[in-house]
Amino acid sequence: MKKQLIAFLSCVALSFLGTAQVNPHAIGIRGVSGNFGSGAEISYQHGLGSANRLEVDLGWRRHYVKGHNHYHGHSALSVIYHWVWNIEGGLNWFAGLGGQVGFYNYNEYYNEDGITLGLGGQIGIEYDFNDLGAPIQLGLDARPMWGFIGGTSGIGYGGAFSLRYTF
Repeated sequence: MKKQLIAFLSCVALSFLGTAQVNPHAIGIRGVSGNFGSGAEISYQHGLGSANRLEVDLGWRRHYVKGHNHYHGHSALSVIYHWVWNIEGGLNWFAGLGGQVGFYNYNEYYNEDGITLGLGGQIGIEYDFNDLGAPIQLGLDARPMWGFIGGTSGIGYGGAFSLRYTF
């Protein structure tokens, strides 16, 4: 068990040595689905060097409660700081920490509107087609968030597919 742990930690440490070439700017869409609903986000990434960037997403989600004919709406602004590492060629993986501020609307047994705040992270994988001459970036990621104020409090999780134009 000790040898396996040392081998695992060595692989993790070595993966931090290879840095990716982060694009100065990327803008596009991020399709989201999770326990707080499904929707879309307008996504912008701003490079902060060769291996770091800031991602800012403005999105909306809607969740339909089956059997109750009620909707929950949620719109939010998320800001995540990323560390980016290269795997091979245009293939990168990334991880980051950030926060979210949003507005929610419940139309269930009562109507309720309010503000929500959350903290969380993001981890994912992406392919940058710039090496092949196309200014396109495709990505898959997960972004767990812990909402600590508002109607979307608790752990929120989900996955997303993103398509961005890089410049």
